[in-house]
Amino acid sequence: MSGTDQWRGAFRAWRGRRPFLGGLLLTLGGAEILLTMKAPLPVILHIGMQGLAGYLLPTLMTVCGLLILFNPSQRLFYSVIAVLLSLGTWVTSNLGGFFVGLLLGVVGSCMTFGWLPDQEPRVSRRKRRKAARAAEALTRPPLPSAGEPA
Repeated sequence: MSGTDQWRGAFRAWRGRRPFLGGLLLTLGGAEILLTMKAPLPVILHIGMQGLAGYLLPTLMTVCGLLILFNPSQRLFYSVIAVLLSLGTWVTSNLGGFFVGLLLGVVGSCMTFGWLPDQEPRVSRRKRRKAARAAEALTRPPLPSAGEPA
């Protein structure tokens, strides 16, 4: 095994123990909202709390996303706070980063809230049917051949 394969395997194992996609979407949503803000910080501080909230909420969204990634044991608390912050950016930050950051934040928070650790992977319907047919074939008596009496 090469070093790249070992690193990739370690990353997959790390990613599998946390709500990775939800935290990533939440972090990207906060970063997108921050990037759509145009006013420099001294102007925002001069305007007051409404302008400061435009930077504070997406910054806290990004922090919540990173906390979800690196401290998944508190994911429920962080996801509830993050969805409230995401919805708050509707008012404070250019309609939530022109809806893109708002949607990324809400979807990421909801995915994080719904993530369950140590859950068995889902088996597709096709694989369940195949397993049921195999089990049925093992328990069913063999059919008589054409030359044998029934």
